[in-house]
Amino acid sequence: MDLSYSDDEKAFREDVRAFLAEKLPTALSDKVRDGVELNKADMDQWHSILNDQGWLAQNWPKSFGGAEWNAVQRHIWEEEAAAHNAPRIVPFGLSMLAPVLQKFGSKEQQDHWLPRILTGEDWWCQGYSEPGAGSDLASLKTTAVRDGDHYVVNGQKTWTTLGQFANMIFCLVRTDKDVKQQEGISFLLIDMDTPGIEVRPIILLDGVHEVNEVWFTDVRVPVENLVGEENKGWTYAKYLLTHERTNIAGVGFSQAGLASVKRIARAEMAGDKPLMQNPHFAARVAQVEMDLMAMSTTNLRIISQAAAGGAPGVEASMLKVKGTIIRQEINDLARRAAGVYAMPFASEAMEGSNEALPDPNSAGPVAAQYFNNRKLSIFGGSNEIQRGIIAKVTMSGGA
Repeated sequence: MDLSYSDDEKAFREDVRAFLAEKLPTALSDKVRDGVELNKADMDQWHSILNDQGWLAQNWPKSFGGAEWNAVQRHIWEEEAAAHNAPRIVPFGLSMLAPVLQKFGSKEQQDHWLPRILTGEDWWCQGYSEPGAGSDLASLKTTAVRDGDHYVVNGQKTWTTLGQFANMIFCLVRTDKDVKQQEGISFLLIDMDTPGIEVRPIILLDGVHEVNEVWFTDVRVPVENLVGEENKGWTYAKYLLTHERTNIAGVGFSQAGLASVKRIARAEMAGDKPLMQNPHFAARVAQVEMDLMAMSTTNLRIISQAAAGGAPGVEASMLKVKGTIIRQEINDLARRAAGVYAMPFASEAMEGSNEALPDPNSAGPVAAQYFNNRKLSIFGGSNEIQRGIIAKVTMSGGA
């Protein structure tokens, strides 16, 4: 297994750097750096720039209009995009739904939905979690009852990220109550403008409207919007979550965050000595840096396996757990380094909270990221669930 970059991969990194330097709008990178909330127009602008370059659908096969980057290229992109303060690519249509459609969807679904994801004509959100079905997703209660050429959907989804912008939602629904929980779930594509759908905002600790509740009351969904087979949705959901958990590791985000922590901790604030001169704090920074280096190496090992045709299994759970722990530790270090400047008392002060620092460019959005990223250990399958998966595989001799 070769963990060093080839000449072609090094050249690709230079191409990425040149693209970001030329095409990434300064206004967008400044917003990301300063922790200012991106609006829909901002995200649409970056989506369009990447699509024009042919770099939007990075993991899609070329036959579907994608860039067909290998795992190493995607890893390089994530590192450089984070280092240049590029907005994240909204993943729900591109990186979550699209792989499911490409593997399990009908030819008609692929031909209709995939081009609309690329152009931005459809903005997708995810309907998985419910008030009683988050980590235990198989306990979902939202029902879909067949009525002629339609399914009639009733129930509730929660923590629906960016659902206020979406015109489409992919949902897990219960189509059979009389079988084992996992065997009675189906995967539906639902138009958010259908009568009977209500979106209610959930305002988070950082004062931002990022997530929502979505209510379904007698919502009629055409049968042709069923992906794959009825009652096989659990298989499709697991396939999607494998992609999501690998991405959650966020090596690039952690590397950029650690660099920001060091900048803050080396600055003098209110005449005090730089915090990096405190042995206890410096030791914590050194520990998280070693953990990040180890995780990055593990990520490269998995990438190497993927490049050789392997598929991530329990490794995706390992990356999810360790990656979220590291990112939360970095958020905490940034909060401690910023001191009183990381303590806004009004919700409007959360946005761009690093602007309260003596040098706004010396830090990321300290308070906002600290609060928002508490969720990382829960979404995409809680860390407790992932540890159970790892233990089960390890005990059975599968790892």
